Amino acid sequence: MTAPRKPKRLLSGEQKYDLWVRMLTEQITPAQAAAEAGVDRSTISNLRKTAKDGAIAALTAAKPGRRKSTAEVSEAARLQAEIDRLGMVVIPFDRDLNTAVNLARWPDRPASTGSPPLPTAA
Repeated sequence: MTAPRKPKRLLSGEQKYDLWVRMLTEQITPAQAAAEAGVDRSTISNLRKTAKDGAIAALTAAKPGRRKSTAEVSEAARLQAEIDRLGMVVIPFDRDLNTAVNLARWPDRPASTGSPPLPTAA
């Protein structure tokens, strides 16, 4: 007959981090960490793998420079919306101005457009 199984021991995040840092700085070995925490060595192996994968993922996602604060992000979004709004106002005027300038270059154009003649540049 086999001995009854020990109840599963769950480590808190802080305990896992403490063990990982101490193993990383070679203060303790993985076997010592497992004995100290009262867990199997495979649990420590999984902890080391998870910590390594998490660190690599975090470093990969990190971008150089300082992060923008929420106020900066919202201000940038507000300014971009204002630029878009003003663009929608200015574009029709620009189109009309270009049409007027192009028509003014041809003073002898036919008057069949129905629009009043544009003043010619002196």
